[in-house]
Amino acid sequence: MHKLLRQALPLAPGPSFDEVVVPHLDAGLRLARWLMRNEHDAEDALQEASLRAFRYFRTFAGGDGRAWFLRIVRNTCSTRRRRRVDTLTDAFDEHRHGADPSTDPETLLVQMDKAARVARAVHELPDRLHELFVRREFDGLSYRELADEIGVPIGTVMSRLSRARAALRGALLGGVISNASMEGS
Repeated sequence: MHKLLRQALPLAPGPSFDEVVVPHLDAGLRLARWLMRNEHDAEDALQEASLRAFRYFRTFAGGDGRAWFLRIVRNTCSTRRRRRVDTLTDAFDEHRHGADPSTDPETLLVQMDKAARVARAVHELPDRLHELFVRREFDGLSYRELADEIGVPIGTVMSRLSRARAALRGALLGGVISNASMEGS
């Protein structure tokens, strides 16, 4: 009947946007929160749905304004979720996100493994060789400074460092050989 009256009297005012949509904004926000699972996304979706409802209010044919508005909210949320999924599943651009060898996960793992093996080998050196090796290689002391610090001739420092390096080389090469033999079995 309301539709017939509206057609017969084009100037007869129908329900306004404020009467049809505004009372259901809280219900729209609750629905958007449930569908979007994020407060900020839900608020954005509700704002977009409200704008759509306002833009197309002239197509509202009467009836239940709550159902009409919540359908717009539901469709808006669905569209926004679909857009978000499309954005997340864009093709990976190899040039843009270049395969920098230093950030390749496999390369990083190999480097970490090597560093751990070296640290373990240095840690397993006998105390007198360990201290001398660390002071020379990590602290950067010269042979003369090392000799003066521990009170031995320079030749002794050199021979001990040589033994420390040989022990490290043996430990590290032994680790490579044992890793290779383990992979083969």
